[in-house]
Amino acid sequence: MSGMALKLFRSTGYSSLLMPGESRLATHPSWLVFGASLWLAVACNVGLWRLLAGTAADVRSALASVLVLAGANGIFLSVFGWRRTIRFATTVALLVGALVACGLWSQQLPIETLWHGPSRSLLPGWASFLRWQVLALILLLAVVPIVWVWNHSLRRLSGPAQLQANLLTGIVSAVVFVAGLLAMG
Repeated sequence: MSGMALKLFRSTGYSSLLMPGESRLATHPSWLVFGASLWLAVACNVGLWRLLAGTAADVRSALASVLVLAGANGIFLSVFGWRRTIRFATTVALLVGALVACGLWSQQLPIETLWHGPSRSLLPGWASFLRWQVLALILLLAVVPIVWVWNHSLRRLSGPAQLQANLLTGIVSAVVFVAGLLAMG
């Protein structure tokens, strides 16, 4: 009789992306938007670097720039927060954020250059890529987070659930962005 026992669960040894345990352990896409926006607003914020170094002219504008950058990046990543586009959008945002931060830092431009219109190019000059400091900044600010984003599993959501998450994240990001603009005065 033991040879005829009914097997309810069978393992084939094949691991699928759609396993229930993996979807519970994977990160919600809104957390990726929040984390990337926070990284770009804090780690890639030259105004905040100068505030911590004691060379910032205005504390209020440096702190308000955190809100403006977090909100703007949150809105951008919420628009592209779909399963097939979120990693590409995050990669582009991290690369642009790191390059602009390197350009502002190496050219000694204030953070206000971002929203008052660039008087010069915001990107670092080609010659600066030969210095190890610029390469180390790009490695730290862009390459390490990009590798993490591409190697980290994200939770798969249904279309309506993803739309709801994107709208909620976009609305919260817009509120943060407006708060940053109001804090700048």
